[in-house]
Amino acid sequence: MHSETGQPPIERWLSSIPKPLPLPSTADLREAFLWSEFRTVTKTATVSLHGNSYEVDPSLAGMRIELVFDPFDLTDIEVRASGKALGKAVPHHVGRHAHPKASPETPAEPAPSTGIDYLKILDEAHTANTAKGINYSSLMDDSRGRQ
Repeated sequence: MHSETGQPPIERWLSSIPKPLPLPSTADLREAFLWSEFRTVTKTATVSLHGNSYEVDPSLAGMRIELVFDPFDLTDIEVRASGKALGKAVPHHVGRHAHPKASPETPAEPAPSTGIDYLKILDEAHTANTAKGINYSSLMDDSRGRQ
């Protein structure tokens, strides 16, 4: 028992170790990467999003709603109001299938070939060095055993 803390050192040390965080579910992880934008529903129960139009529940006419979506798929839009999910927006006219600011990850262009095969050069040098074998007599100290 430590005189200042009133705890055994091992207990104090164990209590300071951070507890592991729970792993998020797949749905929580997907939700974390969704984008959202706010729109006002027209009298005809439609909303527009980047040149596309969607039909929503007619009872939402005139309301400000949140459209939650995957930026790479503007055909699947979830409608929310006041933090509550109210179903899906039905695509009415879709001309753009991805958000204009969502750029897909493109791999970097490979560097142009120099025509030099570095691994082949190293392999040839290694093969040349090991082909000679080991001269064990050169490893012995000549002064040893002589007087």
